[in-house]
Amino acid sequence: MASSPMASSTPSARPNRRFRQLRGQRSPGEFAAVIRRAAHEIGERVSCDARYIGRVEAGEIRCPNYAYERVFLHMFPGRTLTDLGFAPRSAVRGRGARTESRAPASHTTIPLYESSPSGPTGPETHECDPYEIQSHEESDVRRRAFMSGTASAAAASLGSFGFAAPSPAEATARRGGRAGEAEVSAVEEAVRQIRLLDDRHGADGLYRRAATPLRTAYALLDAGTNRQSTADRLHTGAGELAISVGWLAHDSGRFDDARSHYAEALATARMAADPALEAHAFCNTAFLARDAGRPREAVRAAQAATRAAVRLSSPRLLSLVSLREAGGWAGLGDRAGCEQALARAHALFDRGPSDADPEWMTFYGPAELEGLEAQCWSALGDWTRASRHARRAVSVASAQTPQFTRNIALYTAELADDLARAGRPDEAATAGMRVLALLDEVQSSRIQSMLATTARVLLPHRRASGVCGFLERHASLPRVV
Repeated sequence: MASSPMASSTPSARPNRRFRQLRGQRSPGEFAAVIRRAAHEIGERVSCDARYIGRVEAGEIRCPNYAYERVFLHMFPGRTLTDLGFAPRSAVRGRGARTESRAPASHTTIPLYESSPSGPTGPETHECDPYEIQSHEESDVRRRAFMSGTASAAAASLGSFGFAAPSPAEATARRGGRAGEAEVSAVEEAVRQIRLLDDRHGADGLYRRAATPLRTAYALLDAGTNRQSTADRLHTGAGELAISVGWLAHDSGRFDDARSHYAEALATARMAADPALEAHAFCNTAFLARDAGRPREAVRAAQAATRAAVRLSSPRLLSLVSLREAGGWAGLGDRAGCEQALARAHALFDRGPSDADPEWMTFYGPAELEGLEAQCWSALGDWTRASRHARRAVSVASAQTPQFTRNIALYTAELADDLARAGRPDEAATAGMRVLALLDEVQSSRIQSMLATTARVLLPHRRASGVCGFLERHASLPRVV
């Protein structure tokens, strides 16, 4: 069993004051944007945001990975990593750094510095934040464990619904028959079932099982239908199913798989001339791009979603895609662009629901609006403002949509991290304990990653009220190996 995040962090992290001096009067988000531009100048791609800057300045990242090293040395010619306040790579990667533990890192994101060819790393392993790109190897680790705990029951529920063998839809697809009302209805109901289970349990236990109805839906599309109205419904249903499966991949850290599914949905939308499906596909693509460290792509995808959505007369849909755009601007460190998109999102949201609102937007209410805004301020490094919006999201979701367990856990994890970074460790630990209590019901790599990051931030504050208890309970969670 792998070591806990506590074991993989250093209790004696020292703030990197030299790096903080280099930032000067710029905000963490603005400095992150400068670093990304410098990376582009030399052909590197780094997913730098305010969180990364905060971790460097706090001393959590003792030595950057090679890509960041090249960028930093390009930005500050004539200086070494030591001049920038980092520890020598030999001190981090050397034999001494590995003697205490031979276990691999428990968290499943790419380490911020590259591990040695021998494989396992020791107690000084530092990992990227929850929105960094994740590796195929680590995704495979999650796949091997996807049927554990409550997630197993959720996946079984999906398997027993609609497409469990021998379902009429699957039988029709296998024999090459044309799809009719029963098959199209089964596709549509599978989409609803996936969304319901994700809201309750999170994505980790559902992804593989959901791939079966998706394959069936596209096989039915290939087989054809007898009526154009049936074909239109089947295209929409298959596209929405591709987006739902893509979201399960997205939320469980399989970013490449998610990108493929979203692209498949977008192609389906274009072939069917379906603006609602196109807007949905671009909306999710924008969200994925932000999470994968491609903020400019997030902005462009959100703007494309807006162009499709204006044909639908749904202010709430336009509000959501404006929030996706705001997230991209925040990732770029563009505070003005982010604030403009947020103002537009609020104005559109205040126009209220409409009969034209898509069915898939049932999750988008006041709590989600607050939660997404919290993520924007967090990316910009405004932790106090972020925590205020995250707290509102938790409060509203708990009162109005208690059935959305996964979202409540997500908002609470965001709140815990924002409070920790805002210098309120006792409140952060309390919020973190609430998230831990929900993990029996929710299986989400995103939430687990955020919680692990919060634990690392809180480690130097273990003497604060409640922090030690949170760290101990978090360390006792079962680890995937």
